[in-house]
Amino acid sequence: MNQAHPKLETETLLHIRGELLKPLSQGALWWPQARTLIVSDLHLEKGSSYAAGGQLLPPYDTPATLNMVEQLVADLAPNRVISLGDSFHDRQSEHRLSDNCTARVRALTSCVDWIWVEGNHDPDPPAWLGGRAAKTFERSGLSFRHEPSGAAGEIAGHLHPCAKIGGGPRTLRRKCFVSDGERLIMPSLGAFTGGLNVLDPAYGEVFPDGSTIIIAISPAGVFAIPKKRLVADGPRRGAAWTLKTTSS
Repeated sequence: MNQAHPKLETETLLHIRGELLKPLSQGALWWPQARTLIVSDLHLEKGSSYAAGGQLLPPYDTPATLNMVEQLVADLAPNRVISLGDSFHDRQSEHRLSDNCTARVRALTSCVDWIWVEGNHDPDPPAWLGGRAAKTFERSGLSFRHEPSGAAGEIAGHLHPCAKIGGGPRTLRRKCFVSDGERLIMPSLGAFTGGLNVLDPAYGEVFPDGSTIIIAISPAGVFAIPKKRLVADGPRRGAAWTLKTTSS
């Protein structure tokens, strides 16, 4: 990875199993050789799901998330889009989509080879919205799946990695990519999605030797974070995360 100018995402690159991958400031991943865009954890209609449970969130997360995906597709002109699971927040999400958002999703899935990787929130992606569903997708030595297993060549999501950055007068929290050069966990792209601190023990199950690169995202670009600047979260209420925990 070239870190000579970390603010320029064009110079921040990853090699996984011989394939060159480009992390993007939106939290997506671009695979130039295969002209493939990878996104993860869109969690469409999370806002309406929370509203149904009495937590009144603004109902704008789905349009905001689709705005990002549509812009990426327009800018990069991919031949394929892989959505790494939890594309929908629950099994009824597709039925809560507005007519406008339904049309936007179908326009996306009709213009490229769109692959819905199955997630724990959406184990049966809706076929009527277009695209094709897969438990995993394999191509050129890379394996695309939702929940990380730690296998070499794996590109996964699920954990919503986030870096808490300290070392100055204040701390910042940024969504991030986590990789050791053999496998990669992607950040969530959804507008209302939270994150799990990269210092959480759950990542030790995926990267047992701890030799990871943390690439944070921001509106200005993507940048590598020195491990000495990472800060752990305080005590969390409830059960600790594991690889099988349902992420938000």
